[in-house]
Amino acid sequence: MATIFSKIAAGEIPSYKCAENDRFYAFLDINPVKKGHTLVVPRKEVDYIFDMSDNDLAAFEVFTKKVAVALRKAFPCKKVAQVVLGLDVNHAHIHLIPIDSEADVDFHKHVKLSEEEMKETADKIYTEFKKL
Repeated sequence: MATIFSKIAAGEIPSYKCAENDRFYAFLDINPVKKGHTLVVPRKEVDYIFDMSDNDLAAFEVFTKKVAVALRKAFPCKKVAQVVLGLDVNHAHIHLIPIDSEADVDFHKHVKLSEEEMKETADKIYTEFKKL
């Protein structure tokens, strides 16, 4: 059975697209800890990120790096945090969060963004991604 992330990447479930290619898809987290909080997933389903082949994992990280560069250009910050948890959805994924301090990576705190703010946020990241 397809995971929710597979359905999102396939366009079966709406999302706020930030970046994509034929192997990977990036979209805004619907419950962000900070504005710009983006999820990056492989289109090919794999539960655990470290079960990916070396080549797939390397390509995943290179794609994720491009998304992080675009995110930082769209939302200037000191760094973009990369977090891998993987317990909430059984599909490998990376959280990218723009940060100015480690306190910005607190999964117990979330920001509320309107649908328009989410769309604008995704569009800014996607615009920067397409320039890379």
